Amino acid sequence: MNITTSRRGGSAPYSSGCRSTPGLRAASALLLPMIFAPQLTQACATCGCTLSADAAMGYSAVRGWRLSLEYDYIDQNQLRSGTQAVPTVPPGNELEHDTVNQYVTAGLSFSPNSAWNVALFEPWVVRTHSTYGPYDPTQPLPDLSSSRSSSVGDMRLLASYQGFLPTNNLGVQLGVKLPTGHYYPHVKFYDGPGAGEPLDASLQPGTGSTDVIVGAYYYQAISQNFDFFINGLFQAAVKERLDQPGNDYRPGNATTVSFGLRYEGNPKWVPQLQVNLLHKNRDQGALADVESTAGNVVYISPGLTLGLSAGLHAFAFVQLPVYSNLYGYQLFPRFTASAGLTYAF
Repeated sequence: MNITTSRRGGSAPYSSGCRSTPGLRAASALLLPMIFAPQLTQACATCGCTLSADAAMGYSAVRGWRLSLEYDYIDQNQLRSGTQAVPTVPPGNELEHDTVNQYVTAGLSFSPNSAWNVALFEPWVVRTHSTYGPYDPTQPLPDLSSSRSSSVGDMRLLASYQGFLPTNNLGVQLGVKLPTGHYYPHVKFYDGPGAGEPLDASLQPGTGSTDVIVGAYYYQAISQNFDFFINGLFQAAVKERLDQPGNDYRPGNATTVSFGLRYEGNPKWVPQLQVNLLHKNRDQGALADVESTAGNVVYISPGLTLGLSAGLHAFAFVQLPVYSNLYGYQLFPRFTASAGLTYAF
């Protein structure tokens, strides 16, 4: 049981209005809102990915269409509780072994002018999960129960407005996550003692909930070659399909805040350093692991954006956790990796 977040925001020339360097122009023609992920809350309790892809590509004030494709890899292979790694769990608690999450997210966005953008994102979720089940220290560990799923996840629609200032560098976002992915009890364990039993609600490809997403962002040139950005997103479920007494599930609210610097001294490559913060509330309901789906996480995320052609850009980032305070006992990644392409036309 764990917590993931999603993001996705924008791109193209940082339109701060303070300067126009070749690097700033080259980092432009990209995609405006690529909002958060793995859904804001994507079924891995308090893990990741919290990378801000909009900041990675550079917010855009350029009109037109943009296509995007992003890949995120999250291997939750370390058991943690509070701020530390732990060797096991107390008797009676579930002892999970490993969860590997892979997300391939396709996006399409349209900007009719420099102030507005509308975007749609659909992830393909590949997840393997294994667990020993309830831990009994008086008995040998049982065989692992394993599951694997590969299917569409929950779709996200996001609208952004950045017309508050003449420089178009302050924006707000409003969106919705729709329950288009399979949710509990669709995915089941395929082998081990738990074969045939449904996977936890938080580990299904979809949550079965309709969520509202709100956010804001600001970016500004702070010197000839450096840009600063900060953004935040909040996601909360407002309607659940799993809503019957004894068979209900509501994913916990999640908030992400990212800030960092981009170096714009070269038109072909743009190094960047992000700091990503995530706060995840507990999941709720009879199907929820209430005690082990909340926490606070901080990542340091170095990466690089490359200009491949006039309209085609790529980025690659790694997220390194520097702080985590997790409720209960959760599997947590030692790192996450993200890579993506955007094409503006």
